[in-house]
Amino acid sequence: MSAVTCRDVHRHFKDVSALDGVDLAVEPHQIFGLLGPNGSGKTTLLNQLQGLDRPTSGQVEVLGLDPIRDRDQLTVRVGSQLQESTIIPRLTVREALHTFASFHEHTRDIEALLTELGLGGKADTRVEKLSGGQRQRVHIALALLHDPELLFLDELTSAVDPQARLAIWEVLRDLKHQGRTIILTTHSMEEAAALCDRIAIIDHGRIIAEGTVAQLIERHAGGTVLRLRTSGPVRRDVLADIDGVTDITDDGDELVVTGSGQFTPKVLAALTTDGIDVVSMTVSEPSLEDVFLTLTGRRMREGE
Repeated sequence: MSAVTCRDVHRHFKDVSALDGVDLAVEPHQIFGLLGPNGSGKTTLLNQLQGLDRPTSGQVEVLGLDPIRDRDQLTVRVGSQLQESTIIPRLTVREALHTFASFHEHTRDIEALLTELGLGGKADTRVEKLSGGQRQRVHIALALLHDPELLFLDELTSAVDPQARLAIWEVLRDLKHQGRTIILTTHSMEEAAALCDRIAIIDHGRIIAEGTVAQLIERHAGGTVLRLRTSGPVRRDVLADIDGVTDITDDGDELVVTGSGQFTPKVLAALTTDGIDVVSMTVSEPSLEDVFLTLTGRRMREGE
């Protein structure tokens, strides 16, 4: 059974179609990335999955249940951390966890949870005195208090330094290895590529691409770009016959060869055979950012 399923989900607000036939399946025990530019329908979809809003039509299932009708059952199985999470800043970390634990019938051992998330040494520190990365760990701890199977995490590392970001990534990987399912939204392509087993890209209320990072790059990123300066003119017909080469163009004094697979060594070998020396060379591998730009026409952070 999928952890999350959407079947032809629509959500209309007067004349605006925020979701326009979303189909989605998230398998358990993975980190699933949901990416989309501002106004794409991403927030509306998250609201559907968390039972905060009802679709105009279509079906949403979370852990096999209806997020609105079965909210009481899902409350003990799902944890959420959103950008607007609020903790009274004068509380210590331990006090904050005990306060939120009082909202649940059954919770994990708080001291063990603090240790697991590297907060044991900060348990008696006021939340307002924590670094950005430490506060985000507190938010993760709050989402984990009742030991949920499924976590919704939104922009978890948007305001933390690189060292804290890497530490949080390790926490998320550990949570996945413990058997949890994580649905992650992020504006960081690096983060999505590093963490997510699969990714869906939403724009204009539709899922426009879904797959592993490698699959998305292969389908949508346009290939590896090889830029060369050579000692003499290059016979294009020789390069065009190389398996994997898809395009050959000039850019000033550079020869630009685009392709897929292991075509670069073959290009260099063909040039050597023709007696052409390579004066300089750069290789640009396609990235998730290229996929996003190709599909949406926008870089992730444009328009924020």
